[in-house]
Amino acid sequence: QVQLVESGGGLVQPGGSLRLSCAASGLTFNVYAMGWYRQTSGNQRELVALINPGGTTTYADSVKGRFTISRDNAKNTMSLQMNSLKPEDTAVYYCNANLRAFSINYWGQGTQVTVSS
Repeated sequence: QVQLVESGGGLVQPGGSLRLSCAASGLTFNVYAMGWYRQTSGNQRELVALINPGGTTTYADSVKGRFTISRDNAKNTMSLQMNSLKPEDTAVYYCNANLRAFSINYWGQGTQVTVSS
């Protein structure tokens, strides 16, 4: 049974930092592309950052230079370091594991990030 468990969300002031983590189990972690997505009420889920098995990263333009995605294949974990947070970063953040060649896609339950003074 595949599980993706996010942690690290919370309330932070504008300009602050948070670090999200995703712990994966039940899958061969090092063959999956891993990503962070976010969603606000009434909007579609959007890609925040992606890291492929080899470590190549992709970021949404809105977070480039502020967010850093990383993975530890030995520990089956992925992280998102979020700096210089803005109110518009407020959303539920979801961990995703994707194996495109087999159309396999898994999601975590989400963690709330609120940026507010």
